[in-house]
Amino acid sequence: MNDLTNKVAYITGGSKGIGKGIAKILLEKGMSVAITSRKLDAAKQAAASLTKDDSRILALESNVASLTSETNAVNAVLSKFGQLDVVVANAGVGHFAPIDAMSEALWKETIDTNLTGVFNTVKSSIDALKKSHGYIITIASLAGTNFFENGAAYNASKFGLVGFTQAIMLDLRKQGIKVTTIMPGSVATEFNDHSVSDADKWKIQPEDIGQIVVDLLTMNVRTLPSKIEVRPSFPSK
Repeated sequence: MNDLTNKVAYITGGSKGIGKGIAKILLEKGMSVAITSRKLDAAKQAAASLTKDDSRILALESNVASLTSETNAVNAVLSKFGQLDVVVANAGVGHFAPIDAMSEALWKETIDTNLTGVFNTVKSSIDALKKSHGYIITIASLAGTNFFENGAAYNASKFGLVGFTQAIMLDLRKQGIKVTTIMPGSVATEFNDHSVSDADKWKIQPEDIGQIVVDLLTMNVRTLPSKIEVRPSFPSK
């Protein structure tokens, strides 16, 4: 996939943060991009800020926890662009609490979004990706290999996501589909209601993850980096 011009990407949770940063870089490389949010207005506002070229951007409302919702979104991408080459499963939530204070509802939302949501995204897009010999990229976290206090739900979802991604990588590479999981550390985003400020300059920037995605897409077809851990070069003191 050395030439990204006219390729099509579908990015879940693309209205802000890492998803929006990836969309920005892919648009700059000539790709067409569809982004989702659980709120259509948020997706539309993000799309308008990314490009004025309506022919190359599509804003969609989708809840990844619903297979039907994801299937409808992927069908909308195919209806507008006629193909699907790249899927970035980025949508995620973070709920942090000790296990005795973690409610069933917050546990369920975390797993349904961060893990089952990726299953739904992949299942919805797999037929189109088989046709294009496309690429699936999941956005996990260093929390998928490093556990911490108050992280029962989040760690479980991200450990599961890393395992899920590596297993489907083995399934799908035989069919010409590449699969990679990216595991970022601290990224300057609004995740978990954080307000981005100058104090976050030391962190990975969303566009940096976008550049990693481009590097993966343009890598020689014979080589597959299946799991990538990413950290800030100069952590906060």
